[in-house]
Parts: sequence; C-alpha cells; structure tokens
Amino acid sequence: MSLFLTTTKIINDWTDYNDHMNLAFYILVFDKGAEKILSKFIMGEKSAKTDKKSTMAVESHTTYNCEVKENEEVDIFLSYCDHDKKRLHLKLEMYEKNKSILSATTEVLYLYMDLNIRKVVEFENEKVTIMDQFIEENKAKFKFDNLQFRNKLKK
Repeated sequence: MSLFLTTTKIINDWTDYNDHMNLAFYILVFDKGAEKILSKFIMGEKSAKTDKKSTMAVESHTTYNCEVKENEEVDIFLSYCDHDKKRLHLKLEMYEKNKSILSATTEVLYLYMDLNIRKVVEFENEKVTIMDQFIEENKAKFKFDNLQFRNKLKK
C-alpha cells in the first residue's frame, strides 16, 4: 500500500479537446503531490526560498493508464522513494478517487541543488537522516516493480 499525499479536483482549464485532462496537467498534479514529500525532506518551496537549496527534476517517466475528466478527483500516492548523496528518486501514482482506478504514474529523478551557485550539491546530514528514517519506516509500503531509474542512484 502506497502513502497518500494529496487529493486534487480536475478543473476545466486542465482539459483538452478530447474531453479529458491534457498530459501537461498530469505533471502539474503530480508535481503538487511531490511537493508534500519534498517539504517533508526540507527541500521543497520553503527551502528554496529561505535556504536556497532545492531539487530539480532531471528525468521522468510517466504512464497514462486511464483518462481523467473534468470535476473528477484524483488521489496522489507515493509508491517509491530512495536517494543517494545528490539524487532523490520518487515514484508517484494517481488514482481516480471514486473508482480507485490507477489513472497514471510518474517516476522522477531529482538532483539536489544549491540555488545560489546553480550547482548540484550533496544532501546535508540532517536531510539524509530525515530521508533514511522515512524510507526505513515506509519501505514495506513501497512498490519495487517497473522502476525505470533505480540503477541511476550511485550507492
């Protein structure tokens, strides 16, 4: 069982001429869900603004399993999380809330950045401890199948 992050209602501006959510907005919804976990790891929006440290997505793999339409609600779940010294690897799932149908997945590889110098840096010990504790507490809930970027971490 994955970890719930957030629920989002699909608005008209996110739909296209096929009468379903446009692919660009799947990424937006996933990104809003990912912000929940990035904030937990002290590397989300607040960290970017105050500490000038954050993540930048460098690679992603998204699947579109079932269309999502206007006014539907989707739940975003974290289904996998790992890291090395400079990279964070997340996989998220989107489920249509009322039917519990898998609508989409996205797997993202992030680099940790010092925004002052716009360079990749290593995670601070505090953040490593937070991530490691989170992973240890939740690894039984993670799904290890169909991971595209697992071999990209340098452990």
